[in-house]
Amino acid sequence: MQGKLFLIPIPLGESSFEYVLPGDISNIISNLEHFIVENTRTVRRYIRASNAQKNIDEITFFVLNKHTKKQEMEAFLEPAKEGYNMGLISEAGLPGIADPGEDIVAMAHKLNIEVIPLVGPSSIFLALMASGMNGQNFTFHGYLPIKNNERTQKLKTIEKESQKYKRTEIFMETPYRNNKLLADILKVCKKDTFLCIASNITLKEEYIKTKTIEKWQKEEINLHKKPTVFLISSSD
Repeated sequence: MQGKLFLIPIPLGESSFEYVLPGDISNIISNLEHFIVENTRTVRRYIRASNAQKNIDEITFFVLNKHTKKQEMEAFLEPAKEGYNMGLISEAGLPGIADPGEDIVAMAHKLNIEVIPLVGPSSIFLALMASGMNGQNFTFHGYLPIKNNERTQKLKTIEKESQKYKRTEIFMETPYRNNKLLADILKVCKKDTFLCIASNITLKEEYIKTKTIEKWQKEEINLHKKPTVFLISSSD
């Protein structure tokens, strides 16, 4: 009998375990000996904070990140094929959402390994919930292009699509480039387009506001190195 693959959420930052995660997660972690992780150091701290009854030195970690080759991934699932339950943990938030975990999950399905998602925080969906924008029709674009001309064109395109399809457009940026992206949004988008800035979600410094571009242009806000989700809506 094969083991199961648990998709284990992790806090988005230094928020308390009890605030963002169900208590049963620590019990599940206590019963796992094999983890597929994006960052071993982060997960070691997380396991200690979860109060799971674990000897961390006895845990086997498989590192999955953007450099991992697909041919390596099947070997990660060997313990599950041998009957051991496993955990998949991202760097922050939910595994498989805007992180490399999706490939392992797809492989687990191909190998008939049962996949069990657990409840936890997602900056993308929490931002959408709090934005006041259309939560029934939305698109997540991930990271926008880095080059100025390509990013400008992408912003124009998604603003037009928001109006055409009456949907919310969601995207993000590497935290140290947030201010540049915000400046481009305020320069490119129409004054009556709505922009939601959702920063440091679930943390003490959480900041979530939705205003028109015209009103944002009158504000001064510093998003440097603050994990942020941007949402725009130009639908009536």
